[in-house]
Amino acid sequence: MPAVARAPGRLARIYRGLTTFDFVGRRKIWFSASAIIIVLGVGSLSIRGFNLGIDFKGGSSWEVLAPHTSISAVTSAVERAGLSQPVVEKLGSDTYQVSADLNSLSTGQQNAVTTKVINAMAGLANVSPNQVSTSNVGPTWGGQITRRALEALLVFFVAVVVYISVRFEPKMALAAFVAMIHDLLVTIGVYSLFGFQITPDTVIAVLTILGYSLYDTVVVFDRVRDNTGSVLKGGELSYSDMVNLSMNQTLARSINTSLVAILPVLSVLIVGAYILGATTLQNYGLALVVGLISGAYSSIFIASPLLAILKEREPRYVDLAARVASRADRATLSPATAALLTKEGVSRPVRSSTSSKATGVQARARKQKRR
Repeated sequence: MPAVARAPGRLARIYRGLTTFDFVGRRKIWFSASAIIIVLGVGSLSIRGFNLGIDFKGGSSWEVLAPHTSISAVTSAVERAGLSQPVVEKLGSDTYQVSADLNSLSTGQQNAVTTKVINAMAGLANVSPNQVSTSNVGPTWGGQITRRALEALLVFFVAVVVYISVRFEPKMALAAFVAMIHDLLVTIGVYSLFGFQITPDTVIAVLTILGYSLYDTVVVFDRVRDNTGSVLKGGELSYSDMVNLSMNQTLARSINTSLVAILPVLSVLIVGAYILGATTLQNYGLALVVGLISGAYSSIFIASPLLAILKEREPRYVDLAARVASRADRATLSPATAALLTKEGVSRPVRSSTSSKATGVQARARKQKRR
């Protein structure tokens, strides 16, 4: 009795190019999920605001080399010295940094608290007070940092829109811009919801993840442009169908690049920040992890469906969609089938797996491939 071949699983289908996921048709699900996350983040931002580091809001910091202590011990010591809500970080293996906002105190009160904190940290580390370094950041400096961060973000957005408009088309630039705004809102919303501290490292991480999100989006858009000049000319696929095909063609690549980017950062964050105690990695790593996940999501579920919506409003694609919808046997192409047809030189898309004509075309394509 011949063995029955097992159908490939979902993951195997992705990597074999057998998927026909309807990303565009289910766009309301993706958009609704993003809208809920963004609304929660914006609501938290309007109520709680950000947990800004001293580089943005100003404040004082103290550092000491203390090999035989812990973050909890340092926190307890400086709170007894008079600091309210101090931020304690472990720099490297043995150096601890304490940050706090003393701007609400008078100059005399600031000096008194600073002296107590220095003595407490020196006593905890068994060193002289002179070995505790102190630095102050005024509110003016924090405002300059904030302004420069916003300027860098604005320049990045302008450069991206100009590049994609020239390299592809303005509607693709608009879709990519919305996807980046989505990633930015999700990231800052998560930071506000969970009270993560925002530092200059966070700003750098945000710019990094926006660049990654743009890269993944451009990969999909490049495939969309290629299919517009080839598959779409057959007249049996609407623009949305063609976008779905393009996304299925690049789905395995998107998953691979996302995992390659996220897993190392996640490892550094867990091992470095939470196991080894290098909390300086936390600010940068958290933003990267949140942003990379959001960027991978937006390039697949936000940018491309939005592009389809924008393009389907053009008269030529409105007419094409009407013609395709009126057909009783609408075409459905998987990446593998599209690749076989391209190699065979057949421009007419496959209609469905149950169609005898489609089966014949697929058989001829496979036979040509074996040759």
